[in-house]
Amino acid sequence: MNLKTLKILLKKEISLIKRNPIIPRLIVGMPILVMLIVPLVTTLDVKNVGVVVVDNDRTELSRRIVADMDASEYLSVSGCYFNYDEAFRQIENSSADAIVIIPKDYLHDLINGKRPELDLKANGVNATKGILGAQYATMSVANTVTRWQKEQGIGLPLSESVPVNLYNPTLDFHNYMIPALMVVLLIIICGFLPTLNLVSEKETGTIEAMNVTPVGRLEFVLSKLIPYWVVGILVVTVGILIGWLVYGLVPEGNVMYIYLAAILFSLVMSGIGVFIANKSATILQSIFMMFAFIVVFQLMSGLFTPIASMPQWAQYITYAIPPRYFIEIMRSVYLKGAGMGDLWMQYALLFGFALLFCLVAAVTYKKRA
Repeated sequence: MNLKTLKILLKKEISLIKRNPIIPRLIVGMPILVMLIVPLVTTLDVKNVGVVVVDNDRTELSRRIVADMDASEYLSVSGCYFNYDEAFRQIENSSADAIVIIPKDYLHDLINGKRPELDLKANGVNATKGILGAQYATMSVANTVTRWQKEQGIGLPLSESVPVNLYNPTLDFHNYMIPALMVVLLIIICGFLPTLNLVSEKETGTIEAMNVTPVGRLEFVLSKLIPYWVVGILVVTVGILIGWLVYGLVPEGNVMYIYLAAILFSLVMSGIGVFIANKSATILQSIFMMFAFIVVFQLMSGLFTPIASMPQWAQYITYAIPPRYFIEIMRSVYLKGAGMGDLWMQYALLFGFALLFCLVAAVTYKKRA
């Protein structure tokens, strides 16, 4: 490889990128818009769950339970009834998402060391909101009873076990989504843009002029990819800064592990991009082929839906999807503070995919004299 030739080609590519009316704006604007807007729009956080309460106990503790639920950020008590039928009408009218039934002698049973259980019913039309609302109500009641016991100076068993959310205590969906969005940005920046760049040279005919020069195919391909690798690292940096400044999300682990994974994933996507460009004669063909990869990557990598929730046959397919491992690394480093010893398998597989796709890209690119 001739480094001097590569340097000259890189200068040419940077000049072309600067002169392009779309690519510079896309490189600068897209990461900022995606990181600022998408986490606010595509959220599965459930707030303001409507709860109706059937208070059969009618004690100071039951009134306190109702008040604490209404003061919660996630719950809103829309009514307190002494009759179940009246409360159920609120569910039928879609005015509430869950019913909390406080049994008779609830306080008396607590004082006598029993384990009274609340009866919770959720509206299954909106399954996510109903189920999460019932869980929020359970946690709220457990916290209220715990504080009441401490105030009374007694240690009695709770009626329900209290769940503890590890790594993401507030269940903030932003913390789950932001690391994965960087994966989407790298797919587009390091996969889509180099593909379009190479195919556009085919359509304009400039690649034919390059093919008859002494420039080696390695120097030519690297000159096309290196600028986007650098841009990919800058995009990850922008994502980390926005996550910190706007959402207060800071990686729990070493940030260098994120950059290492980003470099490997950039090699994977650029290798796929060059392969698609080599097999495409027009920009339209490359767009359709790249779009097919992107759809599969996003739907089956665990970006939006957990892999464990997929059918068993689909879970086996995800092992062959590189973004799966990058997403696992990002979320583990961000939320769990995982290190190389915990993620060596994901790094090794990413490295293997990078080597494979770069080799395929090199073999399928033909420099015709």
